[in-house]
Amino acid sequence: MHANEDSPRWHSLPASDTLTRLEAPREGLSPDEVDARRAEFGPNRLPPPRPQPAWQRLLLQFHNVLIYVLLAAGVITALLGHWLDSGVIFGVVIVNAVIGFIQEGRAEEALDAIRDMLSLHATVTRAGERHEIPAEELVPGDIVHLASGDRVPADLRLIDIKNLQVMEAALTGESLAVDKQVDPVEADAALGDRACMAWSGTLVTHGQGTGVVVATGTATELGRISTLLATVEKLTTPLLKLMARFGQWLAGVILLLSALIFGFGVWVRDYPASDMFLAAVGLAVAAIPEGLPAIMTITLAIGVTRMAHRNAIIRRLPAVETLGAVSVICSDKTGTLTRNEMTVQTVIGADAIFEVSGSGYAPEGGFAREGERADPETYPLLREVAHAAFLCNDAELRETAEGWQLTGDPTEGALLTLALKAGLDPRQTREALPRSDVIPFESEHRFMATLNHDHDGRGFIYLKGAPERVLALCEAQRSAGGEAPLDPDFWHAHMEDAAAQGMRLLALAVRHETTTTLNFSDIEDGGFTLLAVLGLADPPRDEAIQAVADCRAAGIQVKMITGDHAATAQAIGKQLGLGDHSGEAVRAVTGADIETLDDAQLREVVAKTDIFARASPEHKLRLVEALQSLGHVTAMTGDGVNDAPALRRADVGVAMGQKGTEAAKEAAEMVLADDNFASIAHAVEEGRTVYGNLKKAVVFILPTNMAEAGMVLIAILLGIALPITPVQILWVNMVTAVTLALALAFERPEPEAMRQPPRNPREPLLTRFMLWRIGFVSVFLVAGSFGLFLWELERSMPHEVARTAAVNALVMGEIFYLFNCRRLTAPVIGWSGFTGNRAVLIAIGVLVVLQGLFTYLPVLQALFATAPLDLAVWGRILVFGLIVYSVVEIEKAVIRRNHTSSRKSP
Repeated sequence: MHANEDSPRWHSLPASDTLTRLEAPREGLSPDEVDARRAEFGPNRLPPPRPQPAWQRLLLQFHNVLIYVLLAAGVITALLGHWLDSGVIFGVVIVNAVIGFIQEGRAEEALDAIRDMLSLHATVTRAGERHEIPAEELVPGDIVHLASGDRVPADLRLIDIKNLQVMEAALTGESLAVDKQVDPVEADAALGDRACMAWSGTLVTHGQGTGVVVATGTATELGRISTLLATVEKLTTPLLKLMARFGQWLAGVILLLSALIFGFGVWVRDYPASDMFLAAVGLAVAAIPEGLPAIMTITLAIGVTRMAHRNAIIRRLPAVETLGAVSVICSDKTGTLTRNEMTVQTVIGADAIFEVSGSGYAPEGGFAREGERADPETYPLLREVAHAAFLCNDAELRETAEGWQLTGDPTEGALLTLALKAGLDPRQTREALPRSDVIPFESEHRFMATLNHDHDGRGFIYLKGAPERVLALCEAQRSAGGEAPLDPDFWHAHMEDAAAQGMRLLALAVRHETTTTLNFSDIEDGGFTLLAVLGLADPPRDEAIQAVADCRAAGIQVKMITGDHAATAQAIGKQLGLGDHSGEAVRAVTGADIETLDDAQLREVVAKTDIFARASPEHKLRLVEALQSLGHVTAMTGDGVNDAPALRRADVGVAMGQKGTEAAKEAAEMVLADDNFASIAHAVEEGRTVYGNLKKAVVFILPTNMAEAGMVLIAILLGIALPITPVQILWVNMVTAVTLALALAFERPEPEAMRQPPRNPREPLLTRFMLWRIGFVSVFLVAGSFGLFLWELERSMPHEVARTAAVNALVMGEIFYLFNCRRLTAPVIGWSGFTGNRAVLIAIGVLVVLQGLFTYLPVLQALFATAPLDLAVWGRILVFGLIVYSVVEIEKAVIRRNHTSSRKSP
């Protein structure tokens, strides 16, 4: 057996020869053979992209206009002979760069871990059983099954197909999906013409297929050209880009202001140019928030990691910001709002209605008619329904030590369980009626059909699908006396009754057939006999009911969009608390209704409707566009190939991690690891928290810089000594960014986070309230620090003591202000207000130690020109910190009272 290396041209060999050369039986490889081949060929993965060298990432920390200003200031200060000041400036810049380098590295590691959660899976047959495994475990000779929406996990030689089309643009550049075949092609055929091959990394857009793995990892065509599927996303978002532009604008303002101050001192005050340059440097250093970019980056990374822990995996970072502004969530029903534990509860026949007991996939339970036990041997209809449910089915159900495990669609799993309850023997049934052909389920035609032949050559087409679609193809119904003309009114009445109980409906039909192949035209000819309509129950998740209520309390509309029957959707919607609560009726709009509406009418309907039934992926796209035209920020869930346009169009596309196709996941910004609606609500809460924490970081850091710049500016204008030197300013900026500001990134969601309306996406980061708070606190920090500086000078203390007091007063004000910033407008009082965030307490503890060293350690005294302080000075500094905290809490109370008054006023 030869594969991967020196392999033959598989596309030119017949499928049977390929299987022979690979020693690959159709029932799949044995576990021992899999282990042997994995040892020979290694894992099925491409080498990861070369990471950016550490030295390069470190140098990029200096690629910031604000840092350029500091570096220029350090160079000129050195040229003027102020080596100590220059050394401290360079030292702080380097320390800041190292901190940013470490934090960014941690952020990237968090994102890498999240990318690993999105690894590709493959469905294979091994030792006669179908399994779903990680794609990297594939080996040459594995039998792989493909379905619409799958990403091809390795290079495959196709051995069976049904209407299979594959999008190969990632490999060949061909913009249209390519029709596939089983027959071999010429040995010298171009890559794009090898129609019997499915290449690793390409996307199945239609149909089904089975292939044998001929190459894995770097031996695949994708590996040969060293093209990687997954792009490594840079750690950036629109908000970070906005802050980068803000930094450039701020640098320009700082340089202009510093130049004006320099000119004022030299030409108006007649100060020496060298002294004024140092003063201008002090002003520039003070106003630059050099720690802000790193703080914002790590805040985003922490938020993304938290979301992953709550089963919401962010694929694109800008979604973190957008989530906080979501005003409408459009969700699928099955498996997202409901449990996805489908069980057939009712079999509606033409002559009788049977109740089915038991739940889940375990074949435990039986049948009853009008309360009496019904034996399937006594009712031939039940046996025929069981055959149709079992044979028109691609799922597999097997018993393991953990219980009954399903591979495939949950609805099909429920049908298998029904067949087993009816006493069907799976192996015997497959041998008696082997499958000859199949038309797989696609959302466009809403049915699945199989062609099965017995050993006498008689053919049967078994049809399964949406009741309206199947009924339209039927002309008769099965009854106790054989076949009778179809009675649509009877079926619609009973379907309405079952759907009103919250059941999902599925119809089964059969037709005798003489053909040996199956095409769409064979189905469209009709002539089927309706066997039964099945009622399947899938109750809402308890956590989804609570999550819907939480979303409504947060001002977020929840709209359920399902392919189910309208009555089913209404029943589930009512249990979830959706729809019109003014009366008992819960309104549902169907896909057929949407077809009759123009865009303007659809906007009116979508504004007042929560439930949409019988909706196709195309309807989803129109609904998203209608909601966005009304100004809503929309999150949309999806799992199929055809959901991709709606997912891309939505502000936040949400794919299902378990039942979702690879196409849906690639189109989405977020993937739900547990397919649970509650995880969307959690992600919205975390998105609001991340944005809130970013605002807290900004409103905390900027007053420090404003206060430092204000003290320098006032001193220059008044012609007195600087109350804080440039190197002392850098020290404060560095230690507070590393400790206090970073602690805010770990703030948990605020209690009222999901009781506030969504954020306006056009709202600027620096709102009028934030500008007020920054200015208000800056004035207090300037007044306290400058006041203590002047106080110590009045006591005839040396400038070193006065400056040390001013620096410690500034830091103490920041420590108490940090508690204020834990809640922007809510009060921070009591035990939880001061101890609710352990990171805050740790940061304060570290900062107190650093300030003690800054004040008393001889080495740092020499570097920063500081001096020891007595207890009386520390007492005044502590009182100042308490005043800052108290004044800001009073300001919050006034703002809350004014806000309440304005809402009450007519």
